[in-house]
Amino acid sequence: MKSVTEFVQRWALFLGAVAVWELVTRLADDNFFPPPTKILATAGELWFTGPSSQLFLTDSVFDDILPSLSRMFGGWALAVVLGVGIGVALGRSKTGMEYVGPLFAFMRAIPPPTLIPVFLVLFSMGTGMKLATIIFGSVWPILLNTVDGVRSVSNTQRETARSFRTPTSYWISMVVLPAAMPKIFAGLRLSLSLALILMVVSEMVGVTDGIGFQLIFSQQQYDFELMWSWIVLLGVLGYGLNALLLMVERRVLGWQPTRGDANVKTGA
Repeated sequence: MKSVTEFVQRWALFLGAVAVWELVTRLADDNFFPPPTKILATAGELWFTGPSSQLFLTDSVFDDILPSLSRMFGGWALAVVLGVGIGVALGRSKTGMEYVGPLFAFMRAIPPPTLIPVFLVLFSMGTGMKLATIIFGSVWPILLNTVDGVRSVSNTQRETARSFRTPTSYWISMVVLPAAMPKIFAGLRLSLSLALILMVVSEMVGVTDGIGFQLIFSQQQYDFELMWSWIVLLGVLGYGLNALLLMVERRVLGWQPTRGDANVKTGA
């Protein structure tokens, strides 16, 4: 009963906003703003009316949604490897960030969509261009948070490791990375949202499949119920991926006393 009450409290505002959206759009009767019920009906027909052999999923799921998600996760995974690897190296260096800091500040100030023409020249109209766009935009939060996390290791821990002559691999894997994990996860959550956005943006240029392509194509065809279906799908994906990553973070960082206290205070 308590869990039901908490669920209603958390989602009351959202459900109220959807109810207002339904009422206002039916009164306005504007083709550009269809009611949520029509959007859900269109989405159900678009994605869940396939044959039983495909688990009732339509070809659109396999031709557009899954390829888009594979690109997003692929680009994000590469950004995680690059961001954590370079971040650990720079975080352990006393002077590394002094040399590369200005370059990083300049590069991350460039909006990733403006580099799509450059990536088109370098990688042509293929998966490489999309991955490059996602990696370039999503690597910075991971890298900079990893640097901060690595530098948060206390001097006492450093001196203790030095006095016991702790091997470097053990020091990084058992002390540095666990200490940096809270900030690394903060960067992962932000970068995952950026990866979803950049996946859509990169699919709006020179491609014939994917969520981004279908979104812009339905808008150009004035099929606004279809367009809103793709927009709602992006909202669901963003919420679901963030919730999934939060769940992983709580599981991985559950050993931290402060993390447990925070979860109790927030009711998480």
